[in-house]
Amino acid sequence: MKAAVIPEVNAAWRIQEVPTPEPGPGEVLVRVRASGICFNDVLTTRGIIPFPPFSPAVLGHEAAGEVVGVGAGVTSRQEGDRVGVPWMQGSCGRCDYCARNLPLSGQAAFECAMPRMTGITVPGGQAEYVVAAASGTVLLPSGLDYELAAPVLCAGNTAWGALRKAEARPYERVAVLGIGGLGHMALQYAAAAGHETIAITRSPDKHKAAKELGAATVVADGEGLEAAGGADVILVTGPSYTAASDAMRGLRTGGRIVLAGIDGMSPFTLAPDMARPFFARGQRVLGATHEGPDALREALEIVASGKVTPRVEAYGHANVADAFDRVAKGEARFRAVVTY
Repeated sequence: MKAAVIPEVNAAWRIQEVPTPEPGPGEVLVRVRASGICFNDVLTTRGIIPFPPFSPAVLGHEAAGEVVGVGAGVTSRQEGDRVGVPWMQGSCGRCDYCARNLPLSGQAAFECAMPRMTGITVPGGQAEYVVAAASGTVLLPSGLDYELAAPVLCAGNTAWGALRKAEARPYERVAVLGIGGLGHMALQYAAAAGHETIAITRSPDKHKAAKELGAATVVADGEGLEAAGGADVILVTGPSYTAASDAMRGLRTGGRIVLAGIDGMSPFTLAPDMARPFFARGQRVLGATHEGPDALREALEIVASGKVTPRVEAYGHANVADAFDRVAKGEARFRAVVTY
């Protein structure tokens, strides 16, 4: 089969022939039709996230396609099922964390002793075929295009999960910091849920798109958010905790800021503002990642309904290196998806 292989840390992605995998017990073989590129794939390629321990290294945790093979003992999936293969496929089931019997979520990636992570601990979906734990796949809504389903498996799941984690009430204002692959979906989910939304971006070229995606107002930073009346919820979808700390200036009393983007370089800090101290304003700082199978199913159904539409740049697999470069440079508008 053809797969996008990374020979070593910081090497360019390239298409090459590799053996087609076979599903083992409890697994399915998926014929990949579309696979999104997440910024975490960039971090993994650069070695900031640990480089895969398997060879050849094939990343990708936003794969959508159909089941073409079923391993022994699988009853929940059958050939012909349209499925997505998200980031988390499973956990070890034996460690102290797993003993708590929590729903499978992104939390397991950091708490489980031996998590099964697509493209991180097991080969990913930037290939014509991928093997996945049957229980770690999700059925796609009927009629949802593979190219639109793929970004929901990570970006959409995280965006919708962050809004759920914030427990935003119908009358509350929601601001989204960072209008990229994750943020452009968070804006749409917030607007679809009926919230007045505000986009926070320092990129003037994104202002028009932010309005089209559902933002009632666009501001550049925390000062601009404060001047616009503030927000009850701030969803941090970009990779800058420095910008997130600055955005706190516009968070209303009783508000929640949800850190859903990843910043591996700078800390999130609270300004020493004694005129309006954090401890006296009843605010909360929350973290959000993939929030479990129920949140993912909801995120997919909302996209299938047409209320949210991922904006994708589609690339044939022969151009996977170009797609990766655009994501790495922050030039993709807004999610790069590779077809196989």
